[in-house]
Amino acid sequence: MKPKEAWIEEAKRKAALEAVKHVKDGFIVGLGSGSTAAYAIAALGERIRRENLNILGIPTSYQAFLLAVKHRIAVTTLEEHPTINLTIDGADQIDANLNLIKGMGGALTREKIVASASKQNIIIADESKKVKVLGENNHPVPIEVLPFATSPVKCRIEEIGGKPILREGKGKVGPVITDNGNVVIDASFGPIDDAVKLEKKLKMIPGVVETGLFVGLADVAYLGTSSAVEKMKRK
Repeated sequence: MKPKEAWIEEAKRKAALEAVKHVKDGFIVGLGSGSTAAYAIAALGERIRRENLNILGIPTSYQAFLLAVKHRIAVTTLEEHPTINLTIDGADQIDANLNLIKGMGGALTREKIVASASKQNIIIADESKKVKVLGENNHPVPIEVLPFATSPVKCRIEEIGGKPILREGKGKVGPVITDNGNVVIDASFGPIDDAVKLEKKLKMIPGVVETGLFVGLADVAYLGTSSAVEKMKRK
């Protein structure tokens, strides 16, 4: 592992350790997806074993489910627990108001459902994910779409100023398929001045299931740096 990659992974791990301190005995915890959330799932499993905590997790993806099983975290469902105490998840971009772009791992819909059902949402990331405005560096907004609607959705995204690309799989031919059986369109809009307005426009397109714009959902964020962990709260 290169030196830069090493400190980034360590930064993610340190942010995860801070986040799991919020978990209390008896909590229902939303388990985020992706490489950073994986550190939180591992840390939570360690706390459960060390402190004999009674915790139930709600995974946001099959990946998160497998990690929960690996780290011996008992899992449950939204049907059994429609209100969640706390969710810990990662982010692809985060601004000063804790608005996010998420979904590069393809689990955006379940992540947003779980986040919306949570009393508190904690985001963990390394400092490279912090931006002044969402969409910086031409970062795309992931959009989960019904396969039947792929072409018309792409046309509508172009009409509102986006540049849509159907996400292709790695290691297999064809598009990425989400846990819900849908496809993902990555749409670049450049710097996003009004994330709420863009979210509404995208959600109004028939065939769009969900977007990776998470506005007003995160409460606290821990950003790992090369030497410390920065704590951010929603203004």
